[in-house]
Amino acid sequence: MTNKDITNIEDIQLMVDTFYSNVRKDELIGSIFEERIGDRWPEHLEKMYRFWQTILLNEHTYSGSPFPPHKQLPVEKEHFTRWMEIFTSTIDSLFVGPLAEEAKLRGQNMAEMFNYKIEYFRHEAKHPLL
Repeated sequence: MTNKDITNIEDIQLMVDTFYSNVRKDELIGSIFEERIGDRWPEHLEKMYRFWQTILLNEHTYSGSPFPPHKQLPVEKEHFTRWMEIFTSTIDSLFVGPLAEEAKLRGQNMAEMFNYKIEYFRHEAKHPLL
């Protein structure tokens, strides 16, 4: 669509709205998001705008810890791989530049960390320390 980088909150909103629109249509992960978020999409999107605005634009509008709401999700590595495919293709379809690349790198790091932590907590639940 555009051949510019992510530069402002409107770009963040376009990225987030387009990404989650694509996620919601996806056969593998769409239902997981729908079941978890339900009718709270406006609230979730607003939180994601603030999260990415803080990360990419260094405008500190997000506070909190992104991992805890994801801890109990019924997801595996394939779900994170699909999330990353959609995230990358969304950004590539909209933006070009250093912040677009930074967004993809941050998304990849987050997906890997969330996957690792979810697997860790599942393992701990099955094999508690004696």
